[in-house]
Amino acid sequence: MEIIGSIGVLLGVIAIIYFSLKEINIIIAAPLATAIVILFNQMDPITSLLGKEANQYMGALSTYILNYFAIFLLGSILAKLMEVSGATTAIADYILKKVGYDSPYKVLVAIFAVSAILTYGGISLFVVMFAVLPLARSLFKKMDLSWNLIQVPLWLGIATFTMTILPGTPAIQNVIPIQYLNTSLTAAAIPSILGSIGCITFGLFYMKYCLNKSLEKGETYSTYVLDANEVVEEKELPNFIPSISPLLLLIILALSGSIFGGEFLKKNIIYIALLSAIILAFILFRNFIPEKIKTFNLGASGSIAPIFATASAVAFGAVVMIAPGFKFFSDLILNIPGNPLISLTVLTSSMSAITGSSSGALGIVMPNFAQFYLDKGVDPEMIHRVAAIASNILTIVPQSGVFLTFLALTGLNHKNAFKQTFITVSVGTLIAEIIVILTGLLF
Repeated sequence: MEIIGSIGVLLGVIAIIYFSLKEINIIIAAPLATAIVILFNQMDPITSLLGKEANQYMGALSTYILNYFAIFLLGSILAKLMEVSGATTAIADYILKKVGYDSPYKVLVAIFAVSAILTYGGISLFVVMFAVLPLARSLFKKMDLSWNLIQVPLWLGIATFTMTILPGTPAIQNVIPIQYLNTSLTAAAIPSILGSIGCITFGLFYMKYCLNKSLEKGETYSTYVLDANEVVEEKELPNFIPSISPLLLLIILALSGSIFGGEFLKKNIIYIALLSAIILAFILFRNFIPEKIKTFNLGASGSIAPIFATASAVAFGAVVMIAPGFKFFSDLILNIPGNPLISLTVLTSSMSAITGSSSGALGIVMPNFAQFYLDKGVDPEMIHRVAAIASNILTIVPQSGVFLTFLALTGLNHKNAFKQTFITVSVGTLIAEIIVILTGLLF
């Protein structure tokens, strides 16, 4: 029976990947794949799908939304204020102008820097894509650079060290472990900083390698672009200092609260930081936002789809976790010889590959396995940082929602965009994970 159940788990994973590749929304794909797991494991379908417990589909989905909706809501409103006011564009434009256009590599580094600043400031990577890609496209066209090179600087900036590695990042991946480990946004600060340096160093070298290889091949902007006509709407933008001020305030509050605050403040500083940034953004950009109420409404409604998509992935994984057939895989992972942090890395990255979501993977692993690793005597801060980073190692999979959005915005496809994206995110994050584990053992 356990063998059939294990086959059912594999079929469920294959199904959710297949449905996603067919562009079936994860909100539909997840329960369908869950039903396959339930059927092969002879689980009660009514209880498993509609039950309210944490390891039942609806229970896991609602618990995730209850725990993290405030962060999604506030983050989405801040992102919308920055987007509609033109603040994100102003930041990108300022930095790109300061760098200059004399060197293709400098332009790539500038795009990376802009993307990193925006995401470390709490702006959704989706919004960063919308802000940066039109500017990057005009630069690439002007310098006649191969358009598929945009992968490395953009992904290095939005989906590596600013998302899971650097201490203080307000990303949801850095928030989820706090609830289960009583840690803070700056958990394992020294190993995290060293890991970030390793990730960035690899990314910059890989960026240079990809650029040189493209130039050697004689690739140009039109090599991967069918329609080279890109219209960028011109509008009055706020100045650079006001534009970046809400992001700086968010970062300063998040870091200071995490380092110097008490237990309550450490666990809740992200809400204070986001709310403060929203208030400042509204004050500074009120003259650049013609329809203020509509902007807030769009920001609020924009949080619904992302959190339901992530919660659906979490719910699928939660049911998989209690399926009898999953025991074979969990025993295999948890009994990996060596330091427990190695098995934690394999477990979390595996769940990330299954769900196509790093936050979804953490939403599954933390409530189910955090105590297991604490009982093994692993430092809570190391569990926090290692799990957060591991959630990003295999998050770029063909069915990943953020990757599919990237393809839609750039006009690229899996064939000419997946390889460099995967290497940038996965290899860079894996290098950081190794550094964090090794230095964490020393400190």
